[in-house]
Amino acid sequence: MEVAHEFTMWALFARATITVKIVMIMLVLASVWCWAVIVDKYIQYRKARAEARVFDEAFWSGNPLDELFDKIGAAPKGPSEKIFAAGMLEWRRSHRQDGGLIAGATSRIDRGMDVAIAKESERLQRGLTVLATVGSAAPFIGLFGTVIGIMNSFIEIAEQQNTNLAVVAPGIAEALLATGLGLLAAIPAVIYYNKLSADADRIVSGYEAFADEFATILSRQLDS
Repeated sequence: MEVAHEFTMWALFARATITVKIVMIMLVLASVWCWAVIVDKYIQYRKARAEARVFDEAFWSGNPLDELFDKIGAAPKGPSEKIFAAGMLEWRRSHRQDGGLIAGATSRIDRGMDVAIAKESERLQRGLTVLATVGSAAPFIGLFGTVIGIMNSFIEIAEQQNTNLAVVAPGIAEALLATGLGLLAAIPAVIYYNKLSADADRIVSGYEAFADEFATILSRQLDS
C-alpha cells in the first residue's frame, strides 16, 4: 500500500533531512535579513532626500550663511547640514584674529567637505553588501541543498528497490524546494541591490554638487 504524501511547503520541509533543513532555514533567514535591509535603506534614503530638499531651501533662501550655520549649531543632524557645517567650520578656522585668511583655506575647506561626503556615502552604502552577498551566494546554497536532497532520494530508491514515481516524487520535491528558496532570497536581493546602489549614488552626487557650489561661493568671498 502506497503512503500518501502531502506537498505543502511545511510538509516538504518536515520530511527533508537535517542538512537540507539547515540549508532551508539559512535561506529563509537570509531572505528576511535582505528585506530588513531593503526597508531600512528605503526609509533612510527617503529621509536623506527630504532633508536635502529642506536644507537647499534654507541655503538658497538668501539669508546670510553665518546665520544659517549658527542656527544649525555645532551638532548638525542631517547629511547636508553636516557637509555645510564642515565647510563653514573650516572657513571660520581659516580666519586669523586680525581678520586675514590663513594660506590654503580653499583646499582645507574642500577637504573638510570631502571627508564629510565620504562619511555620508559610507553610511548610505552600509548594508548593501548583505544584498550583494545573498544575491550571489543564495542560489548556490539552495543548489547545494538540492544536490543533497536528490542524493538522499536516490539512496532511498536503492534501499527500497522501487523506482515508482510515487516513491521518487516526494524526495525530488523536497530537494527542489531548497533551490526555490535560494532563488526567492537571491532575486529580490539582486534587484534591490542595483536599485539602492543607484539611489545612493544619486544622493551622493547631489552632496558633491552642493559641495562644489558652496566651495565656489566661498572662493568668491576669498577673492573679494
